[in-house]
Amino acid sequence: MRYISTRGAAPVLTFGEAMMTGLARDGGLYVPESVPVMTQDQIAALAGLSYEDIAFRVMRPFLGDTFGDDEFRGLLARAYAGFGHAARAPLVQLGPNHFLLELFHGPTLAFKDFAMQLIGQMMQAALAKTGERITIVGATSGDTGSAAMEAFRGLANVDLFILYPHGRVSDVQRRQMTTPAEANVHALAMDGDFDDCQARVKDMFNDFAFRDGVRLAGVNSINWARVLAQVVYYFSSAVSLGAPHRPVSFTVPTGNFGDIFAGYIARKMGLPIEKLVIATNQNDILDRALKSGAYVTDGVKPSISPSMDIQVSSNFERALFDAYGRDGASVAALMAELKTGGFTISQGALQFLRETFASGRCSEDETRATITQAFAETGEILCPHSAVGVKVAADHQGATPMITLATAHPAKFPDAVQAAMGVRPALPPRMADLFDRPERVTRVPNDLAEIQALVRERTAL
Repeated sequence: MRYISTRGAAPVLTFGEAMMTGLARDGGLYVPESVPVMTQDQIAALAGLSYEDIAFRVMRPFLGDTFGDDEFRGLLARAYAGFGHAARAPLVQLGPNHFLLELFHGPTLAFKDFAMQLIGQMMQAALAKTGERITIVGATSGDTGSAAMEAFRGLANVDLFILYPHGRVSDVQRRQMTTPAEANVHALAMDGDFDDCQARVKDMFNDFAFRDGVRLAGVNSINWARVLAQVVYYFSSAVSLGAPHRPVSFTVPTGNFGDIFAGYIARKMGLPIEKLVIATNQNDILDRALKSGAYVTDGVKPSISPSMDIQVSSNFERALFDAYGRDGASVAALMAELKTGGFTISQGALQFLRETFASGRCSEDETRATITQAFAETGEILCPHSAVGVKVAADHQGATPMITLATAHPAKFPDAVQAAMGVRPALPPRMADLFDRPERVTRVPNDLAEIQALVRERTAL
């Protein structure tokens, strides 16, 4: 299994190399040269298996010889042992033909745990074989950072730095990043929004002297291993509802496009997905792009669903790569245009995207109303991001079962949930002391040189 860059000018890598590299040296994102396809019989055989067994069968063809079979099974077992539900990703029925996929039973109560816990195990195993030490730098709109902190804290061969937008994450999200006591993890509150944080991370990867000097690696969804781990729960949930013998649809609340791109990969692998619906909040650049053909940034508007407050959706580049016939030069040209505010999608590429994805937008008032309505009708408490998905899903429902991804536990956003429905969701008992723990955080400006100096100082590299 070989991996190529979406911009066509970086070395071809193995899975292990792509995982440890993160962003390609030409600025692109790694994708598999080809996607393995599962037969109907192979998909049907997933029924009744544990989540870990499904993960092994779905992910194994992408790994090449990076990990042996028994080794990979052990990594999966350790990755998901700390989840708070035996099913890992259980389905809950919201209404006729509408199901909620609860992805918040991991250690940090968000869907990012599914990928981050596993990539932590995989990176640790790879580094143990070589004895190398790496520096991981990531950007977060809230959930990626806390999931990374949980996955990498205390690891001997890793220093982790997470940039998050100061004042633009929930108190719970912030404390999950600032309260780990281990010396190898560092929370950096940066001036600006998530797009600024993400841009500085990409700048660090594109500064090759710095990148090589600190042995930089990435765990944002620019890392292919993150996307691959998220493919699994599309299979586990679809099979629970009768796939491959009947199709299913998915609605995915998304900002950076990684989670729904995982659904796209599941479909390419043979999972019968009828609709893949992009659900956006008021920062609706993806919905606007599919409807108008113009991908134009217009500034991030802070919302009650802050993990989706994004205008530059990194993983959209992977979808554009396929939409443009895997022409890396065309993608590179589009990404250059994006630096000046946006680009127009060609007619052929736009047709491909519209045939592949549907989309919808949910306003702030609609988000609150959906939280209120879901609780009144079903007793289910939705986080604001999940509520965006539920509302948009309702607009796209048909005869095919619809699965909406519930991306975070409502207790991560207690103020927004309480304002909508009058009940303040409680943290699980294992996190009850979160607000009693001391915080450890460094405020940094939106300045590449200062951030790089801090990383060098703390890694002594």
